[in-house]
Amino acid sequence: MAEILTTADGRPLKAALQAAQARAKRRAFWLVAPLLLFVLLTFVAPIGQMLVRSAHNDGFSAHMPRLTAWFAANPGAADDAAWEALALDLQDSAVAKTSGIVGTRVNYELSGTRSLFTSTARKAKDFAPPYREALLKADKDWDDPALWGVMRQVSQAYSGNFFLAAADLARDADGTIVQVPEDRRVYVNLFVKTFVLAGVITLTCLILAYPVAHLLATLPMRWSNLLMILVLLPFWTSLLVRTTSWMVLLQQQGVINNMMVAAGIIGEDGRIAMMYNQTGTIIAMTHILLPFMILPLYSVMKTIPPSYARAARSLGATSWTTFRRIYLPQTLPGIGAGSLLVFILAVGYYITPALVGGASGQLISNLIAFHMQDSLNWSLAAALAAILLALVLVLYWLYDRLIGIDNLKLG
Repeated sequence: MAEILTTADGRPLKAALQAAQARAKRRAFWLVAPLLLFVLLTFVAPIGQMLVRSAHNDGFSAHMPRLTAWFAANPGAADDAAWEALALDLQDSAVAKTSGIVGTRVNYELSGTRSLFTSTARKAKDFAPPYREALLKADKDWDDPALWGVMRQVSQAYSGNFFLAAADLARDADGTIVQVPEDRRVYVNLFVKTFVLAGVITLTCLILAYPVAHLLATLPMRWSNLLMILVLLPFWTSLLVRTTSWMVLLQQQGVINNMMVAAGIIGEDGRIAMMYNQTGTIIAMTHILLPFMILPLYSVMKTIPPSYARAARSLGATSWTTFRRIYLPQTLPGIGAGSLLVFILAVGYYITPALVGGASGQLISNLIAFHMQDSLNWSLAAALAAILLALVLVLYWLYDRLIGIDNLKLG
């Protein structure tokens, strides 16, 4: 029979090792617990709340309980009980001063209806049977089948309508999903423009960053350190200051146009419009995001031995062949990491496009901010943000499939 190894106090050695490993895991957990709690509270919880908000809006159902209950029990057209429920709910909303909330929720789906609810609620205290005639006397728009169809839709607290709106879709009175009119198709085009501009900015950063990173990796330490300070200098300056500086430089009466006019490159009437358009957005964001491309590239290039290139040239390879077949493939992890980082940052940027982009240079993040701060349609803003998050995660997944997260080089 095999001898069982024991510790000094007589316990089986295997059990003692397992107990020690369990204690080590508990200690490790308690060490990372504060960081885990911080991530859960500041990152996971807000994202979860955003996802819930994108599908949940009880502005109608919470303040129109009778009509909501009627919709749940009756799939058909409005009868006398429905009109009575509507009138009584409007009376209660007038007392509770919630008619604006109800009207706003309906207005998200059918424009121009908020005033209908608020104005009718002010008259609701005088309503008496028959309620249908009383409501139609207050406003004939209550007899619109489209309005009743929308009220039926919004009577459900959870709905995918905000995701439909974010994709330029809507439901008609019968509940069929249709495209919104062409003059209201905003979001899909803006998503496409955001990703195209982010791609252009990423490519521009890569073209500018590659030689700078190569210099950082190959120059003597004294000059490399000086160049690194210049690369990191923008991080020591406020983002708002850098953006407003570009506004001074790029405007038609700004520094760049004045210098070109003074040099005779362009005439006074030929000043170039580089502000409040996509050009201004690309220039300013390329400058701001350039360090995020340089640093991953530098971290990869620094590890490439110069002897590889010398060996290739000694075997007869030209400089171009050496770069294409020896040097460039070894820098692909840095290119992938820098491009991923810059692209994701560019997709979600807000301040710079808002200040220098104008109407044509703004991104989807600016429209999300508009719905959060101005229109107060938080559910639509959350739906747009959720779609943007999903697209970024798809991009991250594609990067993992094509290059691999294990090859990510950030420093």
